Amino acid sequence: MKIAIMQPYFFPYIGYFQLINAVDKFIIYDDVNYINKGWINRNRILINKQPCIFSIPLKKASQNRKIYEIEMAADRRWKQKFIKTLEIHYKKAPNFEIAISLIKTLLAEDYQYIVQLILHCLHELMLYLQLNTKLIETSKVYNVQPLKGKEKILEICKKEKATRYINPIGGQNLYSKEEFKQKGIDLNFLKTNNIYYKQYGNEFVPDLSIIDLLMFNSQVKLQQMITEYELI
Repeated sequence: MKIAIMQPYFFPYIGYFQLINAVDKFIIYDDVNYINKGWINRNRILINKQPCIFSIPLKKASQNRKIYEIEMAADRRWKQKFIKTLEIHYKKAPNFEIAISLIKTLLAEDYQYIVQLILHCLHELMLYLQLNTKLIETSKVYNVQPLKGKEKILEICKKEKATRYINPIGGQNLYSKEEFKQKGIDLNFLKTNNIYYKQYGNEFVPDLSIIDLLMFNSQVKLQQMITEYELI
């Protein structure tokens, strides 16, 4: 049993989907405190060929509240504004028509909480990418609130009878392979290969939202890209 645990991100970067691809169960870590200026409600796209942040407006977002408690702002006009921004700045992208149609469909659903919208988008994007990994929300299953940090991760691994835990490469300074091994769990770190694709003929801008990859790459190409990683 291979698992990964990540906070919910809105239209995340390709490494997020590679992590989903690498495991049997992907745990949505939504019962931890919300982080201001994190990636839960925002990401980066190209505007005028430069990386710029977009964000979903939230209602009373606070680092004193759990992620699953965070509501979206009542005014939903951001959706139309966001789609218009994409139409203006990506209309010449080769996969624009397919990508914008998919994004419009994803945003047509209305939800009260940001996690609900993120999960809906993740499920639909996984269908597009032909990923069948199971998504599980920590807030609904594990009851590990009294624990802290690494202890929560290890307890979830225990509850899932995980034999392997896979973490993004950035976690190498946080987690010890030896400590996980003592619990009967192999620990790997996922490193994304150098992924390059043609954007607008300008210098390539990496690590953007999956939206950018949807705009410039076919479905088949994207399905290939999510396999371009190594486990360390």
